Amino acid sequence: MTGNAKPRAVEKPAGGKTRIQMENETRILGAALDIFSESGFHGATLDRIASQASMSKPNLLYYFRNKEEIHVALLTGLLDVWLAPLREIRPDGNPVDEIGSYIRRKLESSRSFPRESRLFANEILAGAPHIGDFLQTELRQLVEEKAAILQGWIDDGRMATCDPRHLLFAIWSTTQHYADFSVQVRHVLGLDPGDKSYYDEAANMLETLFLGQLISVN
Repeated sequence: MTGNAKPRAVEKPAGGKTRIQMENETRILGAALDIFSESGFHGATLDRIASQASMSKPNLLYYFRNKEEIHVALLTGLLDVWLAPLREIRPDGNPVDEIGSYIRRKLESSRSFPRESRLFANEILAGAPHIGDFLQTELRQLVEEKAAILQGWIDDGRMATCDPRHLLFAIWSTTQHYADFSVQVRHVLGLDPGDKSYYDEAANMLETLFLGQLISVN
């Protein structure tokens, strides 16, 4: 280095993190998602996550202080993905189209994000220690908002009488089954690991179930 030349500063994206730091955090979170979705929070260890991420445990701890911090980061990132299909239900839409589209969006979410679905399921089965506040606030508010839309359709005679919240619960349980119990589904159907061809059949069946039995089509 000569003259008044200064060392080049490392480029930092928004948030003050370098590209390498962001890549390493992404690698850690991807590895942790594998471990948490497979073994749950209590079955996961920092050693396993570090090994899965192909880095040392001290290096991992440079980015995240403990296992809980990694778990919360994963759950926080998941919530927007999990809520997106529900947010898209429109009050000015046709009930058949809106509910049918919601079912397909939820199934596509299960197909595209099976590890995230299992991560969420494990958190709920554990009593929601990390997202309990979210369930009682943001999720509850969104469900009430969308339930009011469904209730409006019921009051207008465009849907059969039902509790809209329990209709949403039923859609959640049936669509997420294909992610959380994918091994069972494939074994029963005689499919190879990774074969997701059953999703189209599942969508057709669930639309028949919900739209044919619960939705009044004028």
